[in-house]
Amino acid sequence: MAADIADLPYRPCVGALVINRDGLVFIGHRADGPEEPEGPGTWWQMPQGGIDEGEDPATAVFRELYEETSIRSVSLIAESRDWIRYDLPPNLIGKAWKGRYRGQAQKWFALRFTGEDSEIDILHPGGGHHKPEFNAWRWARPDELTALVVPFKRAVYAQIVREFEGIIGRS
Repeated sequence: MAADIADLPYRPCVGALVINRDGLVFIGHRADGPEEPEGPGTWWQMPQGGIDEGEDPATAVFRELYEETSIRSVSLIAESRDWIRYDLPPNLIGKAWKGRYRGQAQKWFALRFTGEDSEIDILHPGGGHHKPEFNAWRWARPDELTALVVPFKRAVYAQIVREFEGIIGRS
């Protein structure tokens, strides 16, 4: 099976590190039910999602952010230097994403939130997203992020925070 896993591609994905005026980062609590491959949502994460066929990553991050949070009032600050990859734990390979991927290759974007908190609507997100990704949200300190996320994504979050640390606190 290890050879089969090694042959699986990474799912192309974008992630949004949304920073408010106070230098805090948007983080949502997963709304996954028990039927989801990763189990019920018990962790927090930043908005992220797949890139559509032929879609530019910068376009995808604005679309995904809107589809998960209804946020439109953001400006692009920075893009990660590289694609950041992570592998799913072995027990999730073959379950998540219909077994087509071994993990994700993510391009991350730092975005400045310029709106008001009232713009954020995770329960009725924009773009016709049929099922909410999150059931709660909050602004978090950057040093909290890795402890809040599911363990197999912690190294990714630590890398993102390190890469964007010089801009997170700037308003």
